[in-house]
Amino acid sequence: MTLAELARPAQDYSYAFLDEFAKREVRRRILKAIAIPGHQVPYASRELPIARGWGTGGLQVTLSIAGPHDIVKVIDQGADDSVNAVNLRRFIARMTGVATTSDAQLATIIQSRHRITEERLREGQVLVLQVPDPEPLRAVEPNISLAREMHADADYALMWLGLYEQVVRFGTFMTGASYPVVVHQRYLMSPSPIPRWDTPMLHQAAHLTLLSAGREKRLYAVPPYTDVRPIEFEDVFFQVENQQGRICEQSGAVNKFMNEIPQPDGSMCYQASDTGYVEKLVRRARGEPVAIGATYYDDDGTFYHPGYLKEQEPDHR
Repeated sequence: MTLAELARPAQDYSYAFLDEFAKREVRRRILKAIAIPGHQVPYASRELPIARGWGTGGLQVTLSIAGPHDIVKVIDQGADDSVNAVNLRRFIARMTGVATTSDAQLATIIQSRHRITEERLREGQVLVLQVPDPEPLRAVEPNISLAREMHADADYALMWLGLYEQVVRFGTFMTGASYPVVVHQRYLMSPSPIPRWDTPMLHQAAHLTLLSAGREKRLYAVPPYTDVRPIEFEDVFFQVENQQGRICEQSGAVNKFMNEIPQPDGSMCYQASDTGYVEKLVRRARGEPVAIGATYYDDDGTFYHPGYLKEQEPDHR
């Protein structure tokens, strides 16, 4: 046997780019986060060839858990073809050799910025959410040390007070994306800057959700089949964005989260935010065989967990 045969092939990078110690640390922190749902776990965020704030937290989690047999889907605000999604997907595929897809049903790992897929995720899938600011108390307590004490004591009175002031001044909750939720009846959590439409999708979900903020060096998790409930009052309920009457111009989908597209005449047209879902609807309309999974909201806008969204007047904002 020659020396060349005994030598390892030359590699420019470790598998999945991160060194083995970094990936091992992230995995340990993920296990702790799963064991304490909603609790922010610190980790040593590594430098990556993208700027902080552009998804380094989610990217480190995906690189740490991805294996050669995984199938990865990356979306940015629902779109598979945005600049952020395309570049992250290309980097992940190059560093790990994983297959990629735009079909949420085929993916084993879905990394996302600002959205959750319209089709329900199943057991065995992992949703990785990029988080710019993991601290839900920052608006009411900018001192992070005091915020940590409030989490330890489950003292969220200031958050309730902030919501009460919104109701008194505006008659409804004004918080849009990243609406605060309570996980497993214990920790107040920021569910990434997903719209309120997506917030209920975390409740009793079959999949594992991992949330990571690279710039803030924090990650946290929502294990499968865990209670995730938005904070609300007994007489003023949490509301999702009203999508009634909006029809996707491309696919004809209704009661799905829509992007508003201004037209030259001042009017609006709408397109479903989840481009992978839209693509499958269009293919089905052409008569092509395609498997479309059940969605979190049906065509009447009813959420699939009965009673989770309480009876209320629709939010027309």
